[in-house]
Amino acid sequence: MKTLTLADRKIITLEGAKRILAAAEAEARKNNWNVAIAVVDESGNLIAFQKLDDTQVGSIDIAIGKARTAARMKRPTKALEDAVAGGRTVMLAVEGIVPLEGGVPVTVDGRIIGAVGVSGVTSQQDAQVASAGVAALGK
Repeated sequence: MKTLTLADRKIITLEGAKRILAAAEAEARKNNWNVAIAVVDESGNLIAFQKLDDTQVGSIDIAIGKARTAARMKRPTKALEDAVAGGRTVMLAVEGIVPLEGGVPVTVDGRIIGAVGVSGVTSQQDAQVASAGVAALGK
């Protein structure tokens, strides 16, 4: 009989996701930005979400899509945006990816355990808010 091997790994808990949301919201409010913020696990499944008042409705799906893309592709969505802008338009054929800056992976001990996606302002500002959320886990 073969021995079953199990892996020990870090995950984003609901409490951790709430810390990410709080830090991201603080960054957005500091700049008077109305945004939607999504936190997903390593598979891209939603853990937590919030939309600040007066955020455009379209940002809901975009924020979730950015977070899922960053988690599943294991890189910031800015890298995919740059690839498309650089001529790799074939990336647009990959089902379910959102190649817009604003999705940032959450990495612990060199392993991606989830991601944060933000939408509502410019893509660069979205990434700033997402990065503030990710930084909260290190505090």
